[in-house]
Order: sequence, then structure tokens, then C-alpha cells
Amino acid sequence: MKKNNLEFNNTKIAFDYKSDFELKRAYFLFKLLSLGIISKLGRKLLKLLVWMNFPIDSIIKKTIYAQFCGGTDILDCVGVINNLKKSNVYSILDYSIEGSTNENDFEDSINKCLKILEECKSKELSKFIVFKPSAVGRSDLYEKITSNKKLSENEIIEWSKVERRFNKICLEASKKDIMVLVDAEESWIQTAIDKLVTKMMNIYNSEKAIVFNTIQAYRKDRFDYLTKLHNDLNGSVKIGVKLVRGAYMEKERKRAKKYNYISPICKNKEQTDKIFNNSLRFILKNINDFGLFVGSHNEKSNILATELLRKYKIDSNDQRIWFSQLYGMSDNISFTLANTGYNVAKYLPFGPVHEVMPYLMRRLDENSSISSQTNRELQLIKKELKRRKN
Repeated sequence: MKKNNLEFNNTKIAFDYKSDFELKRAYFLFKLLSLGIISKLGRKLLKLLVWMNFPIDSIIKKTIYAQFCGGTDILDCVGVINNLKKSNVYSILDYSIEGSTNENDFEDSINKCLKILEECKSKELSKFIVFKPSAVGRSDLYEKITSNKKLSENEIIEWSKVERRFNKICLEASKKDIMVLVDAEESWIQTAIDKLVTKMMNIYNSEKAIVFNTIQAYRKDRFDYLTKLHNDLNGSVKIGVKLVRGAYMEKERKRAKKYNYISPICKNKEQTDKIFNNSLRFILKNINDFGLFVGSHNEKSNILATELLRKYKIDSNDQRIWFSQLYGMSDNISFTLANTGYNVAKYLPFGPVHEVMPYLMRRLDENSSISSQTNRELQLIKKELKRRKN
């Protein structure tokens, strides 16, 4: 395979969309996250203040929230969306509210999804929508189905409502030609989600991938799941895949230890990287059967993806293939890829500050636990600040 010369070190391209103030704020935040024990104590204090309902929304909104979120509602995101579009970077609108537990919450979630779809289409804001399965159905119910336990009559009715909600979102998205990215969740509820998303693919993905399932490469079984799914569907529909490394590693390992079963999570990063890259190779080799989102902050995996596109003679702007990173992170990857002609979309969370806090806490924890990522962000921001000063 011929290597390309794609590099992710051009900070002018990476941060051109940020003002000096925004860049300094980003440096300050990532610097705090790099401070080890001080960072850990700060995050614990922040969680305590949130738990106490301490009035810190205004502070959060000007700092962490502004770095990782687009706004409190869709209209509030328009400025960010348009700013990204100037650099040919699209937005994936993610209403990042968690903690839905009852039928009223689930109906509220689906109504918000439908509203986002309407706004996306009418205002040409985005080609994508994302939602969490646990926002439209009870986690215990997904778990029971995943465990192959018999449902009660009431649970059968409840599950039919979950299916209806999935279908309603996918149907409206299909009408509006908007792609639906279904988030992955914990392994003990994921099988039920997989089956339901595959059912939606069979309905809506006959011509192209509208519905996408998320495959987490840190699970040992996911490459086997991918190849089996491809074999089972046998080209009858397009398989939508959002390929990521994963977000619940510690939670998965703790639960496996607590209930004394073998953890589904890879033993190390190398094993995860292997599954991710093998999945990438398999999908792009069989691209006529797939739609793909490469959801990665790993520079090597993104370079591999571009090399595979060249190997299989796939155009860089082929609409079946998208690259995606979280808003506020890895701008050197996102904007370099977009500048080189690839399809790129930033995951753009939004919602009221206090409701988005669980998402923000995860972002802070993840950045703190992956020191190489935080240090890389700092190095690039520092380089750009120096360039602008000169």
C-alpha cells in the first residue's frame, strides 16, 4: 500500500476557526487536565458542586461547556455550525441529555429528536442526527432481552413502544435524507440494541446507509460481530457502521469483576487498535456493502483510513465515508482531513448546561486518563499560540 504524506501538525489549518481568546481558553483547560492529582481533585470538587446544585452554570458555560459543546439549543448552535462549515467541517448534532428513566422521559426524548430532524432539514444545519438507545427505552429492558430472558406481557408492550420510537426517528430521517447514528452502550444491553438497529437497517438502508450502528473496537467480539453481520445480510442492504474505540472501559471491567465473568474488553490498547484497524480494512475492502463513519482521535488510524481509500480507488469525498471527531478535540485531525478533501463532521453536543454535565464530566475524565491525548492537544495549541505571536 502506497503511503501518503498526510500530516496532522499544521496548526494554522487546525485552529484557524478559533479566536485568540478561544485558543487560550483551550490551552488553560487542557493544562489543568494534565496536572495529575490536582486535576483529579478539581474534577471531584466539580462533581460535588454539581451534586449540591451549587450555582456554577455561568462558570461552566464560559469554560468547559464552551470548549466541548455547541450551545443550549439548536439555534444557539448555528454560529458554531456555520463557523465549522467555513472550513468544510460539518456538525453532528447530539442532544446530550442522559438519565431518561420513564415513559414520559422517553417520549420527550423522541420529540426532541424529531424537532432536531426538522430544524436540520429546514435550516440546512446538518446531515446527521445521533441518539442514545437508553434515551428512548429502559436499560433494564434492553438488558433482559440481551440476556435472552422471557418478557412479561407488559414488557412485550413496552418493547413494542421502544421499537416504535426507533422506527419513528429512522422514518423521519429517511424522509429528510438525514443519517441516523445510534450510539453504542454497555455490553450487557448492546445485543438488544444491535438487533433493533439491524431491523431498522433492513427497512431503511436498501439504497444507501441511513441508519448506522456503533461498533466499539475495545470489545473483543466486535470484529467477529461485524463479519457475521456482513455475511448474514449478504448485500441485501447497506450496513451503516460508526467505528469507534469505545467509552465504557472501566465500567465494563468493574462489572465483570463484580459478577465474576470474563471482561468483554480487550486487555490492552494494542489489541483494541488491531480490532479497530482490521474492521477499517474489512469495511473499506467491501465498501459497496457499507456506509462508514471513522470515529477516531488516533492519528495513525485516520492515516490508515486515507491510505485504504487510495488502495481501493475510493474518492476522498465519497459520501459513503465520513471522518468524525468530538467538538473541542483533535482539531488537527478534523481540519487537516477536511482541507485535504475528505468528508468530516464534528460531534457537536448541545443542551442546557446542567443537563449536559454528565457528558462534560465524561469528557474531562477521558481527557485526564489519556495523558498522551491531553499532551498532544497542549503541544499543538502552544505551537499555534507561538505562531500567532510571531
